[in-house]
Amino acid sequence: MRAAVLARGVALAALLAHSTAIAQQKHLAFVSCPIVRDTKTVPCWLAEFGGETYYLGIQTDVSADFYPPSLGHKVLVEGEPSNESRICGGVPIKNVVVSVMPERADNCQTLLMAEDRYDLPFEPPRPPGPSKGRLAFAYPEPEKPQPPYQPKSFELRYDFDMTVGFKHPRFLVLVLDYARLTGARSISIVGHRGRTALSDGSTLVERDHLAEIRAKEVAELLRGAGLTTPKYDVSWVDDPEEGDASRRRVTITVNP
Repeated sequence: MRAAVLARGVALAALLAHSTAIAQQKHLAFVSCPIVRDTKTVPCWLAEFGGETYYLGIQTDVSADFYPPSLGHKVLVEGEPSNESRICGGVPIKNVVVSVMPERADNCQTLLMAEDRYDLPFEPPRPPGPSKGRLAFAYPEPEKPQPPYQPKSFELRYDFDMTVGFKHPRFLVLVLDYARLTGARSISIVGHRGRTALSDGSTLVERDHLAEIRAKEVAELLRGAGLTTPKYDVSWVDDPEEGDASRRRVTITVNP
């Protein structure tokens, strides 16, 4: 009887360990050199980790959801590996967030030539060559809110250790439009910074005081855009929050 109980206990522990391993594989976070692979249309970006090659996205312009990284710098890659067909020879990553590390990494210079077997399996949203802003502002108009107006929250998310960048203006415009439409009385801004647990067991923590810097920068940008009438309540949580890229954020609440 004791042997049977022990065997069941060992089997249960193995099952739990296997389940934990599967859960951990559902989210990737690693630092690696980005790789550019040329194609007949537009280049695609890859990265290698743990003996596997991952597809990050294609070369786009500054307004696209995926903003390509840079050779000469490592990148922090975060997201969930997909079981979809490979693209450009790499496993696609869902909900991918790619943050360029500020330090120079001159060994990150890999550029692969185009090969027929690595053609993109979809029509890219931009032609070959410079994009000339073709994708800029190519977003649907948001539905216009109707009275009675309610407090509404907006969230800015950030690349690792970064402040406002190219992808943020379209979100700040939504804040401005709602505040002006509703005659906002006050605006609450809360900054946060993050701690990222990497898949290799190490940890990356954003720099001290970044939550404060982010919150104050957003307030300055909104005031600089002419939104000076509302009362501003600016605060921050400096203790880093562990989790995925969503922990790196500023929350803006517009109160009519």
